[in-house]
Parts: sequence; structure tokens; C-alpha cells
Amino acid sequence: MRLSIIARLSAATAVIAFALPAVSQDAATKSGPVYGTFGIDTTARNPSVKPGDDFWTFANGGWDARTQIAADRTSAGPSVILSDQAELQVKQILADAASNPEATGAGAKQLGDLYAGFMDQAAIEQRGAAPLAPYFAKIDAANDRSKLQVLFATEGYAAPVGVGQLPNPSDPSRYTVAAGQGDLGMGGRDYYLLPGAKYDGFRAAYRAYVAQMLTLSGVAKTAADASARADRIIALETEMAKVQWSPEQSRDLVKLLKPMDAAQRKALAPEFDWDLQLKTAGYEGFPIVIMTQSTALTGLGKIFAATPVSTWQDWMKFRFASSKSGVLPKSFDDATFAFYGKALSDQPEQRARWKRGLAAVNGSMGEAIGEIYVKRHYPPESEAKMNELIANLRAAYKERITANNWMDPKTKEQALAKLAAFDPRIGHPVKYIDYSALKIDRNDPVGNTMRSAEFQHQLDLDRLKKPVDRTLWNMTPQTVNAYYNPLANQITFPAAILQAPYFDPKADAAVNYGAIGAIIGHEMGHGFDDQGSQFGPTGKFENWWTPEARKAFTERTAALSKQYDGYEPIPGTRIKGGLTLGENIGDLGGIETAYAAYQKYQATHGKAKTIDGLTGDQRFFLSYAQAWQSKLREGAARARLLTDPHSPPFYRVNGIVRNVDAWYTAFNVKPGDKLYLAPADRVHIW
Repeated sequence: MRLSIIARLSAATAVIAFALPAVSQDAATKSGPVYGTFGIDTTARNPSVKPGDDFWTFANGGWDARTQIAADRTSAGPSVILSDQAELQVKQILADAASNPEATGAGAKQLGDLYAGFMDQAAIEQRGAAPLAPYFAKIDAANDRSKLQVLFATEGYAAPVGVGQLPNPSDPSRYTVAAGQGDLGMGGRDYYLLPGAKYDGFRAAYRAYVAQMLTLSGVAKTAADASARADRIIALETEMAKVQWSPEQSRDLVKLLKPMDAAQRKALAPEFDWDLQLKTAGYEGFPIVIMTQSTALTGLGKIFAATPVSTWQDWMKFRFASSKSGVLPKSFDDATFAFYGKALSDQPEQRARWKRGLAAVNGSMGEAIGEIYVKRHYPPESEAKMNELIANLRAAYKERITANNWMDPKTKEQALAKLAAFDPRIGHPVKYIDYSALKIDRNDPVGNTMRSAEFQHQLDLDRLKKPVDRTLWNMTPQTVNAYYNPLANQITFPAAILQAPYFDPKADAAVNYGAIGAIIGHEMGHGFDDQGSQFGPTGKFENWWTPEARKAFTERTAALSKQYDGYEPIPGTRIKGGLTLGENIGDLGGIETAYAAYQKYQATHGKAKTIDGLTGDQRFFLSYAQAWQSKLREGAARARLLTDPHSPPFYRVNGIVRNVDAWYTAFNVKPGDKLYLAPADRVHIW
């Protein structure tokens, strides 16, 4: 069972929600760059805006004015465009898997059946709510607290606390077990707790949704019964929200990671039978378990004991039906979209069935698709060019760490050792997951989701007693994203992100350094952000800092956090500087180091010429800004502000460049410009 904190530690994703102008199908076959004459869409700019007043709009205002968010999306941008392109490519893979599985590749028959089962809406309608019956029967049979805990530890069922595995922070070559708070049906805890009419509206819509799902699934027989059960479920989740840790609290790794033996676990939350839950999940025999969000576990234990078993059963049935709504009749699916899509995220239209089917198949058998995707769509030459960029970024980081004036020699030595140990992975895994043991039945799409979860869990258990396999990936090759894993000191760039505008081998060097170069620098920067800096070269959770160096680092990061605390993207909803600090450090270090690497490139290849009136430095910063073109619906933006460690894209440009000295020179930014910061107020970390 994956815990959110475990997923966050083992795969700290860092690149999301980009945006870009649409590309024609034949753009990739152009003799020159995909965008414009040198890799930048110059028509995306708004030259009437001063760069020093609003650099994002200067770079992207034209694009912003002409771009509409698709009705079935909550955002627009390059990641959306590239994801749409990947969807079409994966759709073809699945069509081939259905028509000619022998020629398509490993797992093709399973892929075809999995997709066909999701797409057969007539059969889904005919089955009605019947597929829920065997799972509801298990919930009904959990009629005491011990039996409830067995289900809490079983894949596919919601739980107030979860258990899972991760590389041991004390020895990342081996796995360990951890426990932590479960998730909430509405999402982040703020939706339950914040005052105001907007949040009152969310809570009212959620209550109506809970009652509707209880009625559709047959749990409640009358409207009054559904309302009463929904009230109890909402009251339960609200109490859970009150004791849970916020996303900001969960970033404090020293407080978060609490190894405890059996006696300590029992003292922490005696209401839970930890031995039973660990044994049920397959984690028997680990004397020490990391108890994350410890005070939340204490509070959740009290809630577990005080809440009637019948309320827990209703809660589990609601959560189960809600999680399976995509493979249940249209009434379930529509109700779920009406709440999570329309009410929470302001998304006008549901995504097409086939697109959601692709997402479901990617979630269950992503690497089987990825293996075929890489063979068809990933040019090997991208790897060589990426390796050159990474080498230049590593050299630039080395120079900047060596030259910085706030870190003492002893800590610099340790930082350089960690930098040297960075392990970059590009394109795709060296080996793929073998899904042959996964049973897929095209006539049982609900069961397919459960068997897929059980298969993934069994994969984890099979790895548990073995050394950590550093070749494993936490993203599929067809994912438009990238990540840093602090427990392995690895940076990973899937094949799908290695495309224009982020990376174009035919583009001007300034463009590639401003886009993919800053992304590489960002991911490497996570190794030295407020969380990543607490892990050593091998991924071990350890302190390699002197007190003086840590104090100087904290002063600089606190100043950056304070800057972001002052930004208010939605009236009444500010950026949480503490929550977004790690990503903001990554952005700042990424752009400054990418700029330094670009200067190294020019030292070897010659000073960049002016193109279309733009100097090399101007092209570099424009490329960076255009990589962060993005439009977001308000509901989606609010959800991110409450729970997402990434700042909104607008502020990943304007909030960052105002700290970069070279940007001031490139665009002649002066006192009096709105983004101007006096040199003493600019934050420089790496």
C-alpha cells in the first residue's frame, strides 16, 4: 500500500504543468527547429509589456491571449500538448495490441483486454452495481475493529492509516517499512477546515456526492438514510482532517521520520493493532517501523476507537465505490466527475472515454506500454545530447559550489562528493516490469483494478528482502515529467519530456540551456534543497553540514520562502512559501546553474550571435519563461495552492528571475521596474 509520504520521498517529482503553442503533426520532421527559426515562438511574446515589470507576460502574453483551455482539461501548455501527442501514440499501441498482439510486444494481449474491458460501456451498464457486491461483502464481514484493520491493510480499500515500504533512509541499499496517515476523500485537509463561503460550497457539494454514491451503490435505500450516513462520513473525515499533518509539516523530515519498535508503536497509538496490520500487508518480521506523521497517528488512533464500526464500514464502501466509478455505470462516473472535475477543479467537460481508458491502462501496465513506446518513438541520439547537457550542468554546479562564499570548506567537500555521485537516468529503464503474472479479464474491469493493485503490491513484497534495485523507475517513459529521488541520489528524465520545447537538438543552444538545461539544473538542485540536502551521496538520511553552513543555508532559504509567501495568485489564497520551498530552490538553482553552463558552452563554441534582435542571454531567459507558459482553471489552481509543493508557473518565472543578476543585465532591468529587487535583497543559494 503506497503511502503519500513514501511516494514523495522515493519520487520527488519536480516538473509539471508546462504549456506551449500547438505543433502540427509534421513539425518534428522539419529541417530546422520545431518552433520558429531558432527554437522560440517569438509570436508568443507581448512586447508592449516591460520585461522588468512582468517577464512572464513579456515572454508569453501573446500566447496567453490566443490560447484557450480545452473543455476537458484544467490547464493548457506544452505538457498538455506533449501528453496529447503521447495519448495518440499509446492509443495506436493499444489498437495494435488488440488487432495483432503477437507482433506488438510483451503483454499485448493483457493490454488489449484491459483497454477493451474499460471501453465496453454497454457491458458495464448491464452489470450495474453488481461488481461492487463481493467487495462490499468483505466490508460487511469486517464487523469488529480487528477485522476492519485487516481490510485497512488490504490493497484497494481506504484506510485512516497505511503501511508501505521504501528504501531505508538509514541504509538506502535495503528496504524498510513505514506507516503514516491515509488520504481524505475530498483531497487536502484544508478543504474540510478553511472558513469561507467558497469552502462551505465545496463541503456542501461533497456531502451531496457522498449521499449520491451511497444511493447508487445500494448502501442507502432512502434519501433520508443516505443523508444520515453522509453526515456521519463527513463528520468522520473532518475529525481526521483536524489531526492530520499539513503538507508543510510533512516536509520536516527530522520530525517526520520516527523509527519505532513494537513497544513504541503501541505507546504511540495503542488503539491500532500494528502487528496485525503489518502482518496482513506482508510486512511481518520488521522490528523497527518508521512511524511518519506521529502525532497524526496518535489522533487517528483515538478517532478509530471512538467511531462506530458501522460508520467505518459506510466510509469504506463510499470510498471504494468512488474509486471505482470509472468502471461502473455512467451514473457513478458522471457523479464523480461532477464533483471532482466540475465542482473542485472547474473542468467543464469529462475527458473522452478512450483517453480515460488510456490513463487506466497506463496506471495498471505502464511499463508494458513504455517498452513499446520507446521502440517506436524515442530516438537514441537524444540520449547522447542529454548526456552532454548533464555533464555541463554538473561541471557548472561544481564551479558554483566551489566558489560560493557562505559554505565552509568541510561542507563544500561533502557537497561536491554528493554532486559527483549523482546518477542520471535518461529515456527509459534498462529493464521493464514483467506483467505475465497479472490476470486481466476483459469482462471484469472492477476486478482488473483490484488485481492490478495486488500485483503491484506483490512486486514490492518480492523486492522487500532483497537489496534495493536502483534500476527501477517511478515514472513510465511516456510520461511528460522528470524527478529526483533523494533516497538514491538519482535524476530521471523519461523519453516523453525530451521533446521540443524542452529539448530540441535542432534548436539554438541558448534555447536548450534555458529549457531542458534549467530542468536538469532543477532536478540536480533537489539534491541540495531544504529536504534533499539532508541526504548524502548514497541517499542516506544524514547530516553532512557543519552548523555554520546549515545556518547560512537556512537564512537564504528563509528569504526565498518569505518572497513566495507574499504572492497571492487567487484573491484570498496565497502561495505557501514553506510548502513550495524545495521546488523554488530547485528553480532558482536550476536557472542560475543552467546559465553558468551556457556560458561554459560559449567558451568552447564561441560567443553567441544576436538572432532576430535577441542576444544569446535574452534567448536563454525567454526560453526559460516560455517553458513555463501555462493557463489554469481557478479550481485546479486553488487545489495546487493548498497541497502542491510547486508554485504556479507564472511565479516560477517572475518569482525566480528577479533573483538572477544576469537577467537584469540581459533586459536592462532598473530600479522602478515592478520586479526589481535591490542586489542585497536577491536570494542566491547555489
